[in-house]
Order: sequence, then C-alpha cells, then structure tokens
Amino acid sequence: MPLTRKAFMQSGAAMVVAAPLMPTLYHAENLPFRAVRIANLRDLRIGQPITFQYPDSQTLAYLVKLGRIAIGGVGPRQDIVAFTGICTHMGCPVVFKEDRFVCPCHFSQFDPAKNGEVFQGLAVEYLPQIQLHVVAASGDIVAEAIEGVIWGRVSD
Repeated sequence: MPLTRKAFMQSGAAMVVAAPLMPTLYHAENLPFRAVRIANLRDLRIGQPITFQYPDSQTLAYLVKLGRIAIGGVGPRQDIVAFTGICTHMGCPVVFKEDRFVCPCHFSQFDPAKNGEVFQGLAVEYLPQIQLHVVAASGDIVAEAIEGVIWGRVSD
C-alpha cells in the first residue's frame, strides 16, 4: 500500500511531538568527560602540535601553541588550544599545517585561533574544541571537555 502525503505528514507530526518524550541512549550525564593530562607548558613549541587521544582512545586530537591569542586559549599568552582531529564534513583526519587545520580529503580549513571556525571548504561546522586547563603549580595542561560534537557521533 503506497504512503499518502496525508499519512506521511501525520506520522511526521507524531514523531515531532513524541521525540522529546522518548528516552535516548546518549545523555551527556551518561558520558562524563574525564580530565586527561596532555603535556606540560615546557613541552610546547610554537606551531608544533602534540597529538593525543581524547575523549577516548579512538579519537585523534591535537594540542598546539599558536603564538597568538586564541578563543578558548590557555597558558600565559592564551595561545594554547586543542581540537579533535576529525573533519566535521565527512570524518576524515585533519592535519595541522601552516597555522591552520586542513582536511586533505575535501580541503576544508579551520582556524584554531577562532574556535576552530571553518574558513574554506565543504565543512559547515566548527572543528570541536577541547577545553583545557593549566595547573598553575606544575604547568601541566589538562583536557577537561569538548565543545561541539565529533563527526559521526550523536553526543560526546
């Protein structure tokens, strides 16, 4: 039996009403971020990224000292940032090159000083930024959470 336009619209309307009431498998409170030590301030060199995994062992991430103030930057000059290493367009791994993150698959480019903003290419979402904290006593840099959703996931 073919689906009529009226039946389609009625089922769509019912889903819109019911969806917020349905429990989901991915609640933020069920997926707490863990604090992970990444590096120390003395380990960093301007423009030389340090790779690590965050929020889990399957997710590539980059910590980089930009040498210029950045949105969400930490450290004495507020120039240290971290981002997931997965392009928001189709999930390809990005690389840090010439002061920006570049996706070699479809040439999207992200500005790490502007919160991972896309400034070229097919991606439309910012690169998810990892929130950092510097431990004053030791200079250790700690990842604490992620702003944004990693490509291919419902929630982080």
